[in-house]
Amino acid sequence: MPSNLLSNLQIELLKLYSTDLPEPELIELKILLANYFAQKAIQGADRIWEEKPLFSHDMETWLNE
Repeated sequence: MPSNLLSNLQIELLKLYSTDLPEPELIELKILLANYFAQKAIQGADRIWEEKPLFSHDMETWLNE
């Protein structure tokens, strides 16, 4: 069994939970995290797009699956 059941991200987020943020700052943090993960997803998709000969109709097919 792993000695640490939480990921490094989970540990860091738990540290944040001890901070009582005002609602506007909490919303700002949520947006910051959402933007970070959205950017990572976009970068991953761009990498796949560059590695494989994909076309716009491929993307349309994927969106409709």
